[in-house]
Amino acid sequence: MSVVVTQDKFNPWSVLSDYESMQKRNINSSFDIGASAVFVGTMRDFNEGINVECMTLEHYPQMAIRVLSSITSETRRRWALQDLFVIHRVGQIYPGEPIVLVAAWSSHRKEAFQACRHVMEELKSTAPFWKQEKIVTGEARWVGKNTVGY
Repeated sequence: MSVVVTQDKFNPWSVLSDYESMQKRNINSSFDIGASAVFVGTMRDFNEGINVECMTLEHYPQMAIRVLSSITSETRRRWALQDLFVIHRVGQIYPGEPIVLVAAWSSHRKEAFQACRHVMEELKSTAPFWKQEKIVTGEARWVGKNTVGY
């Protein structure tokens, strides 16, 4: 299980491939993984009906890692998972760039899907990230609520 918060741009598929290669002996040694569920969240170029040029995601580093680690630990207790990986970006982000990757590995698809979704919903509602968008008029605005995930 791993949680990463980074300011660096990342390619989710390369990161996932690297992670799986690194963990191969741990998560695939007994061949009990029958499912992998992956969610990649990217920045949209609109929010609340207004075009957005970019956004800045701010965070409190120690708290963000602590909350994300708590979410992943709780998720591992609830679902039978072989592994769980989360990477979340902070800093300045532009439309089309990945913000978050959540990957879950389990014996069965139900657990992998449910765990992946649970991590995203908890992350969106409890993790200490603050979004400031720069809209096309040049104004900056803080995002006061998250989009509904269901």
